[in-house]
Amino acid sequence: MASKKALRDTEYLFISTWLRAQENNLLSAARMDRMIDAPSAADAAKVLLEIGYDEFSPSSEKALNDALSAEREKVFRELYRFVPDKAVVDVFKVKYDYHNVKVLLKARAMGVDGKHLLVDAGRVDLPRLTEAVEEGHGDLLPPVMAAALAEATEILSTTGDPQRSDSILDRAYFEEMLKAADATGSQFLRKYVQATIDAANLRSAVRAARMGKGNDFLRRVLFPGGTVSPDSIAAAALSGNLEELYRPTFLRAAAEAGSAAVSGGSLTAFEKACDDAVTAAAAAAKQVPFGVEVVIAYLVAKEIEFTAVRIIMSGRMAGISGEMIRERLRESYV
Repeated sequence: MASKKALRDTEYLFISTWLRAQENNLLSAARMDRMIDAPSAADAAKVLLEIGYDEFSPSSEKALNDALSAEREKVFRELYRFVPDKAVVDVFKVKYDYHNVKVLLKARAMGVDGKHLLVDAGRVDLPRLTEAVEEGHGDLLPPVMAAALAEATEILSTTGDPQRSDSILDRAYFEEMLKAADATGSQFLRKYVQATIDAANLRSAVRAARMGKGNDFLRRVLFPGGTVSPDSIAAAALSGNLEELYRPTFLRAAAEAGSAAVSGGSLTAFEKACDDAVTAAAAAAKQVPFGVEVVIAYLVAKEIEFTAVRIIMSGRMAGISGEMIRERLRESYV
């Protein structure tokens, strides 16, 4: 897909002003604290009402999922309405396509119904995507996704290894996401997607090192498109030099946490450091008064928010301590 010339920043003046106002309703660190310290899960959910979420009873994961789905759909719907280039929003919808493919593929392999786990926020509508996976109609999907689905289906049926099929789909996901970002002409969006790929590769390398996996495994779980090549990452993982490899990059602190995790340290702290590094990369948009960067940053902020809401509410419903919930939370965008 050929890239195009990005729209002028002034064409984003209206939506930038609107989104800056919307940032006041993001889940801030202070609001997270209120949710964690609230007397009950029901009281924690009330904080979300203040920032525009639909009312829901925090009695089940389904109710939580429905509330998150409704908010996610509202965000995409509103941005589609106002954003000058809808392709920018589509970049953030790609991951839901691949999430849904994974759910349907595994559900079919296991002979169960996984439709309650689907997220209606992708580029491909759910009925069409479901038909493509369940009936083998890959022609209903974008070409890269269709090819990945066929390969993943074959691998899952012959090996029964869902991790290998997931790796095939993840490779296609990052390929599509990067191509979609390039197609918008936004260098900021391209750099954000590359940061996402870099973080995913570091995660894979650290997990592989912890499990003592070799070069063949690493080749399957490392993806092209980031700023650090898979060859360099594989060599560093096998030689124990990941920290040195990432020292000049934005993932320096995450790589340090990764080295500790390889030696038996906390994987939770490492995962958090990776996510926080990507958030920090997107936060550069705070310095931009108006432009496509504001839209991208808002979408990133909402993704961070959705993760935080799930961590907090699931923790509250399960009776997990506030201290443990805070350990799992990522840095807030606001």
